[in-house]
Amino acid sequence: MTFKYLNELLLMILKDQITDIFVQIDDFCKEFATEIKQMKQRSLDSNKKRRNRASLMSDSEIMTIMIGFHLGAHKTFKHYYQ
Repeated sequence: MTFKYLNELLLMILKDQITDIFVQIDDFCKEFATEIKQMKQRSLDSNKKRRNRASLMSDSEIMTIMIGFHLGAHKTFKHYYQ
């Protein structure tokens, strides 16, 4: 088996499972949303200036992208998105 074949096989499996992975991560993030907000607030209570911009993507979307990247055979995000 060649690397290209294995990579394509892995991508087919990942495309089938990525929705399930996202749903599980999203449920996790919703369940722990209050705890996450409290932890963020505690870290922002210090006197240091910090940026607190609202992100364009949800935490679950970012985590899903990271998991997909690590499950794939790509070495960089540039190759992951191509």
